[in-house]
Amino acid sequence: MEEKIKASVMDARKIKRSLQRMTTEITERNRNLKNLVIVGIRTRGVYLGKRLCKLIKTLEGIEIPMGVLDITLYRDDFSELEAQHMVKKTEIDFSIQKKDVLLVDDVLFTGRTIRAAMDSLIDLGRPKTIQLLVLIDRGHKELPIRADYVGKVLPTSKRESVQVHLKEIDEKDEVLITEPGGIK
Repeated sequence: MEEKIKASVMDARKIKRSLQRMTTEITERNRNLKNLVIVGIRTRGVYLGKRLCKLIKTLEGIEIPMGVLDITLYRDDFSELEAQHMVKKTEIDFSIQKKDVLLVDDVLFTGRTIRAAMDSLIDLGRPKTIQLLVLIDRGHKELPIRADYVGKVLPTSKRESVQVHLKEIDEKDEVLITEPGGIK
């Protein structure tokens, strides 16, 4: 089955504006930016996290440490055998002990990815706080997880998919709602 585009909900300009707004919210909430670290969940959360680091540097003149989190082994929907073929490296070369960790992902759906990410972070140390930033919150939570910073709330049906494309890997910034189409 092929996916059919149902709607384009964000373009590059809207994504940029959302990230700028959330950056302002982050700097207002985190008075001590020197205690803040950003950790992006592979794959698109990493690129969003890097953009946030640049925006904070521009806005506040402070470089925020940025790390990359691979949660494959912590997911509850992969067998250990399958996960071995998909595991990538977690790259966090700083301590998260007593830090304010900003966890970044592209889409919040059931909450299971975020639960896995928090489990992974706790194995690395005990942060002071964990905050969550997502570009899209699409609903349908299965776990009691809520984002602190949301680019856009996008109610969807379970049949639909939300696809975030970022220029760093997809050549274009956009957010699409897709649904299964006909067989060609």
